[in-house]
Amino acid sequence: MATRVGVANSKPHVQAGKLRALAVLGPKRAAAMPEVPTAAESGMPWFDVQTWYGTLAPAGTPQNIIRYLNAEFVKIVNAPDVRQHLEGMGAEPLTSTPEEFAEFIKREAQRWARVVKDSGAQVE
Repeated sequence: MATRVGVANSKPHVQAGKLRALAVLGPKRAAAMPEVPTAAESGMPWFDVQTWYGTLAPAGTPQNIIRYLNAEFVKIVNAPDVRQHLEGMGAEPLTSTPEEFAEFIKREAQRWARVVKDSGAQVE
């Protein structure tokens, strides 16, 4: 049986020998498990599925508040103890500007809308 589980969630189970990692579904090997090949390296170059997290604010939030919150989140994510903790779990902490994140979300929505359309899935 195969299943998709994020590196942060699966790493302890792989280390304990309870799971065997077959591939990382992102475009590059995970720093936390560099011995595990990517799906592309395993013959599936179309497989690029990544888990990501972000923080959003309500529509209409003033830009100065957005910029302040973003700057504070960047400081927190880049604090040595937080970064070390996240990396120790197998996460790869990244930060961006609010504009870059908005573009990323837009691309992800378009990408997954296409996947749903191509699959023929219908709402019941």
